[in-house]
Amino acid sequence: MSLDQTAKSKSATEGTRSRFSLSQHMNELSLFVAIVILYVVFTTTANGFLSFNNQINILRDAATIGIAAWAATLIIIAGEIDVSVGPMVAFISVVLAFLLQWGVPTPIAFALAILVGALLGSIAGALRAYFDVPSFVGTLGLWSALRGTALFVTDALPVSVGRNDTLDALDRSFLGIPPAAIIMLILFAVFTFISRKTAFGRSVFAIGGNAHAAFLSGISVSKIRVALFAIAGAMAAISGILLLSRLGSGNATAATGLEFDVIAAVVVGGTSLSGGRGSMLGTLLGVLVITLIGNGLVLLGINPFFQQVVRGLIIVIAVLANIQAIKRSMSRNKS
Repeated sequence: MSLDQTAKSKSATEGTRSRFSLSQHMNELSLFVAIVILYVVFTTTANGFLSFNNQINILRDAATIGIAAWAATLIIIAGEIDVSVGPMVAFISVVLAFLLQWGVPTPIAFALAILVGALLGSIAGALRAYFDVPSFVGTLGLWSALRGTALFVTDALPVSVGRNDTLDALDRSFLGIPPAAIIMLILFAVFTFISRKTAFGRSVFAIGGNAHAAFLSGISVSKIRVALFAIAGAMAAISGILLLSRLGSGNATAATGLEFDVIAAVVVGGTSLSGGRGSMLGTLLGVLVITLIGNGLVLLGINPFFQQVVRGLIIVIAVLANIQAIKRSMSRNKS
């Protein structure tokens, strides 16, 4: 082969790799464009959308969804689902409020709350891993049990914790940024590293692609499934702690519908519900899309009941647009 032919072959290979890389990130690029469009639309139509206080509220709301969404991304990549997030967050906020009322030191109370969340999550994981209970059914049962227990022990009333310096600090902005948003971004970096650079993360993708093949290759599928749901419970507990710091009380009725926002953010972010494909960056952008839609609709004064309709339509359109963009990009690469 001549030098000229070699150079042409190398150039063609690099071009193919560049197009393939672009196709891999087409979903993220389209979501970034969607976020820019949402900012333009709501800036021109919703009064106060670009105000500093509203941007802080957007960050807080994004943190509530995002912290739980990082774990949910891994769960969905593994081919599973978790619908217990909302009641888990509310239940942990109630548990933490009682612990603080009983005089448990705040750091210990935080640790116990996260431990309780992990243990509760591992129940759903064990049902899936060792008893073949579908994750939707297991987490749906947990959803009902946690919401009912929290309502029963509180009589559906908030559980006040009084003044607490640590909780106050968690709701006080640092350099204009809410601590919840900082925690969300730190956890985003941690989960990105886990999903891309660790054997655990590679195992999650393998299980989502083909659980039986993953088992035959030596991956402990059952242990990883339990670990995934335990991690999800711990992340929900962190969201519950931040919710308590924001509200000043544990509330059994809080975080209603959070699980749907979390799943929507993950799916809009490009994670396949059939498992085996997804990214934390896509989920981060999905979280921003869902948060911006919710915030903008409130500022526009749209009827709260109709907001669910609008949000659902936008989510479906966003998912369809992303899927079509990826398919077009892949077809161009094949040709």
